[in-house]
Amino acid sequence: MDKEELHEARTNPDFLKYLEQTRKDAIDLKNISAMYEVLDTYLVLDLQEDKINELYENILKVSFEKIEEIVKENKKLTLEGDELFYIRAFYEHCIENWSCDNYDGAKNFIFILSQIIDDEKLVQSLNMHLVMCSQKTSLDEFYETYVNIEGYNENESHGYFIMNYKIDIELFLKEKQGILDTEHKNLKHLLD
Repeated sequence: MDKEELHEARTNPDFLKYLEQTRKDAIDLKNISAMYEVLDTYLVLDLQEDKINELYENILKVSFEKIEEIVKENKKLTLEGDELFYIRAFYEHCIENWSCDNYDGAKNFIFILSQIIDDEKLVQSLNMHLVMCSQKTSLDEFYETYVNIEGYNENESHGYFIMNYKIDIELFLKEKQGILDTEHKNLKHLLD
């Protein structure tokens, strides 16, 4: 969208009315894909921060409820349908903790996510995150040192996650296997 289109969307009363109704319906129905659609629209249009925060809180609430159900059933999540949005919300919460230097909180969420996802490439990336948080590497340093921001994701669903690195991630994880083993041993109680 160019500036003119953004201005039109921000000031179009019919569109804003539709967006508000969609927001309310999505929250009432706990429809995570609709909540994300509205959230992304609010963010692009730079609309009301209080409604953005409310949407995000509801997204997290729904995601945590659904992920808790899945963990209890010993199932794995895929990067399809609403499960992709549950993973995205949980992942965003991990990154938020990490960005605030809450390494233990981030490690807990990253570990849980790495154990409940059925996607080898994403699990591998999460293990990279787990090592970084274990070593108390700041998110900024992680980006500067390891992340290839020019990287391309073959799988569109991977676009929500940090997946591309400047290093050989498989070799890195082999070298850090001891850290991963320790973290898995210390965090496995989170899945009980």
